[in-house]
Amino acid sequence: MDFQKLFLFLIFSFSGILLWNGWERSQHPDTLVKQSVPQIDTATKNTISVLNTEKKQHNQEDLVEPNSAAGQIITVTTDTLRIEINTVGGDIQHVELLKHKDTLDSNKPFVLLQKNKLTYTTQSGLLGNGLPTHHSIYTTESLNYSLSNDKDKLEVKLKSEQAGVTKVLTFHRNSYLITTTFQIENRTNGEITPSAYFQILRDETPPEGASKLLPTYTGPAIFTEKNKFQKIEFSNIEKNKAEYPHESKDGWIAMLQHYFVAAWLPQGNGEREFYAKQISKGLFTIGTIIPIGKINPGEIKQISAELYVGPASSKLNNIAAGLGLTVDYGWLTIIATPLFWLLSSIELFVHNWGVAIILLTILIKLLFFPLSAASYKSMAKMRVVAPKLEKIKQQYSDDREKLNRAMMELYKEEKINPLGGCLPMLIQIPVFIALYWAILSSVELRHAPFFGWISDLSAADPYYILPALMGLSMIIQSRLSPAPADPLQAKMMKLMPIVFSVVFFFFPAGLVLYSVVNNILSISQQWFITKNLEKANKLATT
Repeated sequence: MDFQKLFLFLIFSFSGILLWNGWERSQHPDTLVKQSVPQIDTATKNTISVLNTEKKQHNQEDLVEPNSAAGQIITVTTDTLRIEINTVGGDIQHVELLKHKDTLDSNKPFVLLQKNKLTYTTQSGLLGNGLPTHHSIYTTESLNYSLSNDKDKLEVKLKSEQAGVTKVLTFHRNSYLITTTFQIENRTNGEITPSAYFQILRDETPPEGASKLLPTYTGPAIFTEKNKFQKIEFSNIEKNKAEYPHESKDGWIAMLQHYFVAAWLPQGNGEREFYAKQISKGLFTIGTIIPIGKINPGEIKQISAELYVGPASSKLNNIAAGLGLTVDYGWLTIIATPLFWLLSSIELFVHNWGVAIILLTILIKLLFFPLSAASYKSMAKMRVVAPKLEKIKQQYSDDREKLNRAMMELYKEEKINPLGGCLPMLIQIPVFIALYWAILSSVELRHAPFFGWISDLSAADPYYILPALMGLSMIIQSRLSPAPADPLQAKMMKLMPIVFSVVFFFFPAGLVLYSVVNNILSISQQWFITKNLEKANKLATT
């Protein structure tokens, strides 16, 4: 393969990797992050295992049976959240994130949990004879709660008097965490051994504004220290092919979508089990069951779990181990994570995510300057010897063996490595793909303005100015590169800027900005090296 073909292959490979990676993340997202998991027998897959003797007596169908009862709605408002709680089960069925704008209407807050356009709610309850599940009715002192300015937390108490259970939901200032606590009083004459369950119910409807061109993962996930972070596709749950740890001494469950996450985070370490099930067509649940232990007559025990409902961020590792992995950087997480840390550090100084993207792209270009220089120098040399190559091809057009031998002799004479322009670029590709996904997956860029007409770096350029600039930069780059001898390749090179400009019409402005800046820097470097080499070649021949 001659250099022109390698160069063309490199460009298509880089672009193809981005598009293929996006397609893979939508079609097989769990394979990108899932680590090896022991094989689970069929019986274990299809039933929820028992953690203690008394749980065998529990009606475990209660966990996955749909809740059709209607109850009263309790409204809770804090500085970050507006919550609706149903007195049936104490379920949180509606969550508005007051500090984040709606995807389609920036005048409204973003709605994460809901029961209108899609089904996405959290449920919790107790397993044990006479204990309340998410079907049980609770009572409360008020239907409206608000976090006052002089308080840092707000408690909402839901009581199930006949069972001696109080469900306490605690909301915190400047936080997306909701502490759910079950206080259980044993009013029977014998000891009881209940368990608590915490689950998330969601249908497979994609979130509003989801892009088919840039697909992102929507669905359940489980984290344990042993098996780490695993996604569980809805389709695998439906086919009973989902593989995940069914029992662990730690870990949490979550429901992911682009930019946001809902996660149950049980407090402390201890035995727990996980389950992922299909409720009905297109409706699924993921949950965890935790044994509470023996409660003697007249004794009171409690169990708590944190519910996180908010933006996905790498900072979530401070809340729970591995929770930062809900920011989906895919298979290049190890590179994307430090890149985003650097991007956010720059933003702290410049206070503009668009400017931060530009500066980070410049820093990366400087880091790879020696590699890029070697690549462009090799390409420039190929441009210089292009006339000689053309004569050789015409001379040995009927003898492939002699043609290759003559070309290798020319490369040796001119001290050109035909792979010299390709390999340095290949080394840089993982870094640029990682930065690409870091920009795409970071909620911080959502509704973040750049300047002028770019009011949201996570949305497409409304006037297509950046995609047009990117197409123009690709045209200039192609003209600075060695012209392919094959007419078909030459036509493809001319069409590529147009094709990718159209594709980038639908890309978030932050991604296109990164591509434009990267191309401009590459053009400047390539032009400088090419002109200097051509000038030196002219001096040498005169």
